[in-house]
Amino acid sequence: MIDLSGHTALVTGSTQGVGAAIALSLCRAGATVVLHGLREDAHAQSTLAQCRALSDRSELVCFDLNQEISSLERSFIEPLLARHPGMDLLVNNAGIFVDQPFLEMNESIFDRTFHVNVKVPYFLAQSFARYWVGRSMKGRIVFTGSINGLLAEPTHTAYDSSKAAVSGMVRSLCVALAPHAIRVNAMGPGLVRTPLTDHVLAQDPAALHWMQLHTPNRTVPSADVCGPMVAFLLSDLAEHIHGQTIYVDGGMSVWQQPDLPDSLRQAVQEPA
Repeated sequence: MIDLSGHTALVTGSTQGVGAAIALSLCRAGATVVLHGLREDAHAQSTLAQCRALSDRSELVCFDLNQEISSLERSFIEPLLARHPGMDLLVNNAGIFVDQPFLEMNESIFDRTFHVNVKVPYFLAQSFARYWVGRSMKGRIVFTGSINGLLAEPTHTAYDSSKAAVSGMVRSLCVALAPHAIRVNAMGPGLVRTPLTDHVLAQDPAALHWMQLHTPNRTVPSADVCGPMVAFLLSDLAEHIHGQTIYVDGGMSVWQQPDLPDSLRQAVQEPA
């Protein structure tokens, strides 16, 4: 059984989707969880209520991560650690997806993608690690990666590149921080149902069927499948797991190319 009793976690970008699923799993495991979101909207209020039903010490912090690191440290991290001096778990989940086709990509979108998806989690990890090392605390960090950091899509070049950077960062930070008794890993979702993906999948049955065909277990699940893996990676059960990205993807990342279904093969072979 995963037991995170006595631990306190910050989960960035946790008011909906994968982040909310992670936060709820940590609460179920007994952790005190600080949710983070951009604004206190209906999603945030709903997730906070669900977390408080599991742990009444849950709270929500609203803060825009898309700003300078110095402001992030001064206005977000320092007050948070002052309120929760025993906080020893960090889940770097927040990210953005605002891609354009490669030939149309501009510097602004590219920079924003890497700032939020790579630079901010890097320096959040540094700030927490400095705090832990200074107090001889055994911290634990999990990043939310993505199958997009391993497999590529032609119209998602900036996002794919940022998630590939996360996997590399996890390995580097593992080597830097393991000697300080700080574990660093990542959980990489495949395609899961979130408010963002449901906007497409719920309206396009063909797209859903196509993604099911490209997943060995034929499933496009809810984001709930992601939470238990993060809880495990943060727990004592994973004490010797360092620097890994564990993919929660129904086998999608190991399937070179699915065989052509008979229905499509017949459609191709039939004369026009």
